[in-house]
Amino acid sequence: MLGNKTAFITGASRGIGKAIAALFAVEGYNVAIMCSSSQRELEETERELKIYTPNVLAIMGDVGEYKSARTAVEEIERKFGCIDVLVNNAGISYVGLFNTMQPTQWKRVIDTNLNGVLNCTHAAVQNMIRTHRGNIINISSMWGELGASCEAVYSATKGAVNSFTKSMAKELAPSNIRVNAIACGVIDTRMNSFLKPSERMALQEEIPLRRFGNPEEVARLALYLAENDSAYITGQIISIDGGMS
Repeated sequence: MLGNKTAFITGASRGIGKAIAALFAVEGYNVAIMCSSSQRELEETERELKIYTPNVLAIMGDVGEYKSARTAVEEIERKFGCIDVLVNNAGISYVGLFNTMQPTQWKRVIDTNLNGVLNCTHAAVQNMIRTHRGNIINISSMWGELGASCEAVYSATKGAVNSFTKSMAKELAPSNIRVNAIACGVIDTRMNSFLKPSERMALQEEIPLRRFGNPEEVARLALYLAENDSAYITGQIISIDGGMS
């Protein structure tokens, strides 16, 4: 068991999750990263993180399956001890009209975006309660409150994550565990790669700051929420969206 604080970041092979994992590694955390499908990218991220710290654990697994989440948490606890910070970042989107969506498609979005949060939180919080310490950060979206046309199920899952965040913050506060969510606006990741240049420009013009956010900005907010400087902040849905909401 290693002595540093340990952070477990899901959906960490690229984008926001990778940026969060990298910053936590730079700051001296033991870092466990997980993704479900891109082993090559996960291994590449693991190699990059080891530039900053040797204490990196990469796990392939689907957070939408409870057994997979539980197994990952057990592996992390064996290697590093208690998880100090859980970042529920894994998420997928489906862009299209709801009436053309198939049940298998919306089930996949719900399993990853909502059940993944429930599964990983349930698995990690057992030891957090026993040790009377811990920090959970859920990566949400501004669409969880505003709702997005053609992303109805995605928006619904993020709204549920926001409610779960507020409820769990109240439930876990007596155990000295904080729970917050980061409601991201338009962040420049592969999730937005479907946009045509003209659509991208039009979307930028809707953002008061006139640009997309970048993953490193989300990472810095996640680190702040993980550290003692934010010790009196819990149950909050904190927007990082360039002024859109």
